[in-house]
Amino acid sequence: MHPATALPTVSPAAGARGAPAVQLVDVTRTYTVGPVVVPALRGVSLALPAGSFTAIMGPSGSGKSTLLACAAGLDTPTSGRVVVGGVETTRMSADALTRFRREHVGFVFQSYNLVGHLTVAENLVLPLLLAGRRAEPVRVEAALAAVGLLGLERRRPGELSGGQAQRVAIARALLARPTVLLADEPTGALDSRTGAEVLAVLRRLAAESGQTVVLVTHDPAVAAAADAVLFLADGRLVDRLDAPTAATVADRMRGLGR
Repeated sequence: MHPATALPTVSPAAGARGAPAVQLVDVTRTYTVGPVVVPALRGVSLALPAGSFTAIMGPSGSGKSTLLACAAGLDTPTSGRVVVGGVETTRMSADALTRFRREHVGFVFQSYNLVGHLTVAENLVLPLLLAGRRAEPVRVEAALAAVGLLGLERRRPGELSGGQAQRVAIARALLARPTVLLADEPTGALDSRTGAEVLAVLRRLAAESGQTVVLVTHDPAVAAAADAVLFLADGRLVDRLDAPTAATVADRMRGLGR
């Protein structure tokens, strides 16, 4: 295989497969709304090994997106520790955290956040350019190959399907070779067929390149693509399901609603 088309490898900071790529230690997050203190996370602890593909599920308001934001360094825990690739991020200054996040954390949102007048290749390299870094063409090619979009470098977002646009967003997140790739409802705006294409890409990244993937979803069929599913309820980690199927995930979710 030509080296330019090889899947991007996970950051060395993540360590060998089986070593934690992401750890949360007794993480709490509260918000103050007027006179009321609202707990979003209540003492959540977890350790996700490098190369794993984990889905996070729970009822609305259970703390799923807050957990993902704290893991990504986009939100600051009220207490507890977050460790990514062996580095504790909760003690970093804002500037240091921003630099660390650019190099070690990839984030994919439900919305693609692509710039309409830029080409696919230009959208990929934009975050690096804004950070004052140069994107090597071979890495751009490898990231596009990893998501099955090689050859579409010159297209603009308006010429892409929804699934292709989301895969561009994934390629952009991969360009820095992050320790962990975090995705918040990445298939939420897609139909079932294109959503399955995006899931297949995420699955392949974990299985073949050792990329650690953490995905928040409300869809049992999406969660079933992961190696394991973690369940949140009222801000607490309450259950885990290994080798999930859509049926077993849906059954656990029904149990949380009782």
